[in-house]
Amino acid sequence: MMDPVQPRPSQKEILDYRAGKMGISAVPGSGKTWTLSRLAADIITSGVLADEQEILIVTLTNSAVDNFKYRIDNFLRTEKRRVLMPNYRVRTLHGLAHDLVRERPELVNLDNSFQIIDDRAADNIRKQVAASWLQNHPDSFNTYLNPSLDEKQIDRVFREQIPKLIENIANIFIRSAKDLQLTPDRFKAHLDRLPVSLPLTQLGYDV
Repeated sequence: MMDPVQPRPSQKEILDYRAGKMGISAVPGSGKTWTLSRLAADIITSGVLADEQEILIVTLTNSAVDNFKYRIDNFLRTEKRRVLMPNYRVRTLHGLAHDLVRERPELVNLDNSFQIIDDRAADNIRKQVAASWLQNHPDSFNTYLNPSLDEKQIDRVFREQIPKLIENIANIFIRSAKDLQLTPDRFKAHLDRLPVSLPLTQLGYDV
């Protein structure tokens, strides 16, 4: 079944696009996703793409990715738009970066066997490292404790506040390493030159 929606004159102008740069400015709800999805379907079925070429659509959210895919596939399912292997890709900025690193890891000095972990796995690793570091350095925070704390309160600080503090410090250093584009070896050398200071004066005041 062909798409029953007839494009407005401004949308038809967009749908006639085939090459070069084009900027589109429109308010929410004006039909941008519908128009660009139909444009993508038109280009896919026009035969202008070489075998190694594809249409790339980059958006901000996963829901927008799903919306684009649904609309493009819906256009391609119509009788006159049926294709065997639609050569298009819809990705978020994060997803596109993942694709580039996966396809060309050498561009960022990664080995071909590298793995990408999600946020939950990264959080678990930081928690484990923080717990291991604290276990091996149990007296490092003693001078920062509120002197009025009793033994039970100190135990609570070491169970709740200090692990989170270590994780936060680790995150700060990780962000700094990313900003400076440091390799692991350069990062370690960079750490050795940094003065160690905690972002607070004493622990345990909110226990």
